[in-house]
Amino acid sequence: MPRITFATVLKLLIASFLVGLVLALFDVTPREVLAWARALLRELASDFWGWVNWALSYVLIGAVVVVPIWAISYLLKALRRRS
Repeated sequence: MPRITFATVLKLLIASFLVGLVLALFDVTPREVLAWARALLRELASDFWGWVNWALSYVLIGAVVVVPIWAISYLLKALRRRS
């Protein structure tokens, strides 16, 4: 595991200061950034479950055809092995 050195902490402080200055120029507050991040995560989760539901419907439609064909094939192979 890499060690956190004083130089790393100093770089983080300087980067945070500079980003804070830029955001302040655009009148952006930390609360707004957190609200934006929360909304983004909520939207991504919603989109994810939308994609899951979309894919699941196609899986179910395909399963109506694929599973019976597989079951018949499986049973025929099992019957051939017995003979």
